[in-house]
Amino acid sequence: MSSAATDVPYLQPYLRAAREHGGGFGSLLWASAKSQRARFDAICRIYDLKGKSILDAGCGRADLLSYLGDKQIRPSDYTGLEAVNALASEAEAVAARQSNCRILRGDFVREPVRLFVGADVIVFSGSLNTIDTPAFYETLTRAYEAATEAVVFNFLCSTALAGQDYLVWHRAEHVLSFLRRLPGAEVRVLTDYLQGDCTVAAVKAPEQADQELR
Repeated sequence: MSSAATDVPYLQPYLRAAREHGGGFGSLLWASAKSQRARFDAICRIYDLKGKSILDAGCGRADLLSYLGDKQIRPSDYTGLEAVNALASEAEAVAARQSNCRILRGDFVREPVRLFVGADVIVFSGSLNTIDTPAFYETLTRAYEAATEAVVFNFLCSTALAGQDYLVWHRAEHVLSFLRRLPGAEVRVLTDYLQGDCTVAAVKAPEQADQELR
């Protein structure tokens, strides 16, 4: 990561944590492994990832890849994208133990072109939680353009889990209204797993996906 990239505010909480925890779980800023897995479970319930080409944007240590393996959910291929070097190094070690997996280093906010890897499904799990509102919506727009099938993400939908000053929450009704204006989007929602967190899938209608492949 370039020195310029270390100056962006949404990465600073992760970089501070990485200076203390290196590539350990503490650098992911999750409250617990249990809450992380609850989010992964919601992602897998809202959209079937089996046999899909996945881009895990802000993949951290590639814990989602490990979770999928534990659940016997095998994607056709997996790409992790991570801007924090200590976490990317851990992710590379995980990906190296599996076939059709790779880790890229980069910042999808500053470089949205990084999202355009031809993935069926783009997943954000926690990686949108420190991004300001304009960048949040811009990132979702670019991800929807880049994915061939769907964008699946979780976000903080109230103050219940947004106790740190670097965390950004969004009203669910605003997020859903925005997604429903995307061309051909079918919007799915789950809120039954953690109070204050919401998981959404914006799924492209088949005709929308076909048009973009031509």
